[in-house]
Amino acid sequence: MKFIFYCIGKENSVSLHSAIDVFSKRIQHYFTLEWKVISSPKTRAGSAETEFKSKEAALILQNIKKDDYLIALDEKGQMLSSPQLASWIQSKADERVKQIIFLIGGAYGLHESVLQRANFIWSLSPLTFPHQLVRLILVEQVYRACTIIKNEKYHHG
Repeated sequence: MKFIFYCIGKENSVSLHSAIDVFSKRIQHYFTLEWKVISSPKTRAGSAETEFKSKEAALILQNIKKDDYLIALDEKGQMLSSPQLASWIQSKADERVKQIIFLIGGAYGLHESVLQRANFIWSLSPLTFPHQLVRLILVEQVYRACTIIKNEKYHHG
């Protein structure tokens, strides 16, 4: 199974890049992993939030294939504990899902069309985090889930 982490915006900040890289490499002991940063669309000054989200949605949806299992990160999504995430990932592996896309939206969140396309909507927390930090939290939690699946000592809970 392959994981692709899609992010809207800019490349990883220098301050978080090494930590994100460490967990990305660790995940690759279990699953194939790829990061894909989708640049925010260019807009003219004064563009409405809905217009901006619509343009982002078009960019996102053109990158997602019919067979991709899309997990949209959204504050209104379902929260999972680390063991629940591990169980969920294992169930997708058992179902022979080929590719899971974890999608971190842009500054305004995800357009309704993207949320409708999503196979699962996941909330990391009721708190709001900077997008760069969400990348680190996401990659660490997926790594933690991998260690739980393999019954390794990283997770103590």
